[in-house]
Amino acid sequence: MVVRSRPNFLAILFTLQGSILPQVAPKVLGIAAVAFAVVAAERRWPEPFPTSAGIGPFTLIGLALSIFLSFRNNSCYDRWWEGRKAWGGLVTEVRGLARALPAVLPGPGEAELRRRCLRRVAGFAHGLHARLRGLDEAAAAAPWLPADEAASLARRPSPTDAVLGALTRDLAEAMRRGLLGEVVFGVLEHRIAALSGVHTACERIQGTPLPFAYTLLLYRTAWLYCLLLPFGLAATLGWATPIAAALVAYTFFGLDALGDELEEPFGTDANDLPLDALLRAVDGIVLDALGEPVPPPLEPQDAVLR
Repeated sequence: MVVRSRPNFLAILFTLQGSILPQVAPKVLGIAAVAFAVVAAERRWPEPFPTSAGIGPFTLIGLALSIFLSFRNNSCYDRWWEGRKAWGGLVTEVRGLARALPAVLPGPGEAELRRRCLRRVAGFAHGLHARLRGLDEAAAAAPWLPADEAASLARRPSPTDAVLGALTRDLAEAMRRGLLGEVVFGVLEHRIAALSGVHTACERIQGTPLPFAYTLLLYRTAWLYCLLLPFGLAATLGWATPIAAALVAYTFFGLDALGDELEEPFGTDANDLPLDALLRAVDGIVLDALGEPVPPPLEPQDAVLR
């Protein structure tokens, strides 16, 4: 996620860091080159080219395309924001468990159980992070779990969910031993269910992209519009046509590229969610509850927080 202050006027014009321009520059330059060739042709053979009266269809199509792009980007942003809310909920539930477990299991004889439960919470967060980033979730969760469990975790269909199952079993065993009351167990189980809800929400976002036909229609229309636009502007704008066509292409292709990044919010692009930083926050909460050294929060690197 790009983290930087609002730039001044000159920085707005020339800043590339955090900009979508490097991704769309080849397309924009290609459209400008086509526009330059169209203007050259118009200067040589002006008769076939429409006059200013022929710009009307491009105006209507451009307006419709802009609305279509805005609708798609809003849908992509909703996915990005839902992912951020899910991870915000995860941090909230981890804080709640980190407060509750030492309070309901305070005795020296319960220290090992308390420690194991708290480490399972961190193991769940690491497993979910790895799953969303396409990494080995069993290997990510294993350092936080007992050695005998870590070896069998990879054989489970969902190692991350298996960690929550083990946490529930630990608390149920504590209830049977009389260390927890039924009401307290119910409260803790409610928080574990909330963590499972975060897991499910993230899987839903990752596993349900926007319909491909929807994206394809928009992409084709944007290309056709940008390629045909110079033919409608050449007679009116002359040699300024490449500049106008490049600006339109930058806007349309830039919005499309930004939508692609926001559609998959758990990746490693500059505008994706800072899962590494959120995971570090979870580690800090758990380690602080365990009385162990807390790592410093992650800082942005080149104005990007991963």
